[in-house]
Amino acid sequence: MMRTGVRTVLGAVLVSLLASAACTAEGPPKPSGSARIEVDRPVAFVDEPVRLRVTGLHAGEPVTVTSRAVDGDGLEWTGRARYTADGDGVVDLSRRRPESGTFQETDGMGLFWSMRPAKGEADETWFASGPATRRPSYEVRFAVRSGDREIAHRTVTRRWLADGVRHERLTVEDDQLDALLFLPPSGTARKAPVLLFGGSEGGRAFDHEAALLASRGHPALSLCYFACAGRPKELRDIELEYFVRAARLLRGRSGAERDGLAVMSGSRGSEAAQLLAQYHPDLVRDAVVLAPGTRTVFPGTDGVSWTRAGRPVRFETIPLDRVRGTVLAVAGDQDRLWRSADAAESIAARTNASGSRHRALVHEGAGHGVAGVPYQASGRYTHDPAADRWVDLGGTPAADARAKADSWPRILRLLDR
Repeated sequence: MMRTGVRTVLGAVLVSLLASAACTAEGPPKPSGSARIEVDRPVAFVDEPVRLRVTGLHAGEPVTVTSRAVDGDGLEWTGRARYTADGDGVVDLSRRRPESGTFQETDGMGLFWSMRPAKGEADETWFASGPATRRPSYEVRFAVRSGDREIAHRTVTRRWLADGVRHERLTVEDDQLDALLFLPPSGTARKAPVLLFGGSEGGRAFDHEAALLASRGHPALSLCYFACAGRPKELRDIELEYFVRAARLLRGRSGAERDGLAVMSGSRGSEAAQLLAQYHPDLVRDAVVLAPGTRTVFPGTDGVSWTRAGRPVRFETIPLDRVRGTVLAVAGDQDRLWRSADAAESIAARTNASGSRHRALVHEGAGHGVAGVPYQASGRYTHDPAADRWVDLGGTPAADARAKADSWPRILRLLDR
């Protein structure tokens, strides 16, 4: 490690000397006329990292690389990072730390997740992709500026939905469910079905994750269990039988009648996910719980969140000993909404029906915003509709981005097994 550090320092000194020499001898270096942006995957799913390299620069040339995207609400988002080209006239974003910009880490995907909105408070604004069924992809434009000139640009496409994925809207009136069903393209190898639902925000919080999973071969159902048409307005007295009905419909529609499915949820919804895996091991095999809790009774609250067979479900610690597969818990150790890291470690300390331990991924510096697909620009505060106030989720955007980039592939591997 010492030798690597010495080489890095010497390389930086050499580049600085080259730049200084150029400026002293001829004034400020002229912008390169042959710069270009190289991208290994110009079209990719939103959860796939891409490698960006700027080549054809002068040695030691200072440049600013920017990103720009317009979300589904028409709001413009931008990111920025300043670099100095190496001795070969190259800036490799996956290997270089920016000198300044909207992020400070060596991160090839930094210009994606660090984008900031043109309007509003960045900490209270989240990139709104728009409905995946109507906006299956979006574009990010990258540009390189040297001095006051743009010397290169390139556009990449980020996809939520693969060609051939089918979707169907389900309603309480017609189907006894409020949900959006995604089925993989015909003829593709089928993987485990996945039932997804959100937490205390209500509505269908995981439509985009469901679309992406279906694009990868998983029949997926994004479910609303409250704060939608025909369902309770609050997270109170929600019957577990509603989730069971959704899981059975998903299993039947996916053609996976004999296979167990997985459930994925976050925050307060993680309680229902654990209860489903515990009480219905014949139906649910694995559970992925993001920023989880482990109890169903909260001091100072009126009523109960969940019912089973018409009776309140009350647990200080949700048992997981009947779970057939694995409960994978993902949390950040700086969660300010609740102690999800402690809950995740508690889950990992317990065993399933076969005696195998469940699993936890606790990420340093991350907050409650560890949920979801990586590389998406997001805020640090969320609006609590019940209390009508903004809530600090904890952590930092950079730590949350690292957590998502690390945990999402592990989640996919669990679902793919």
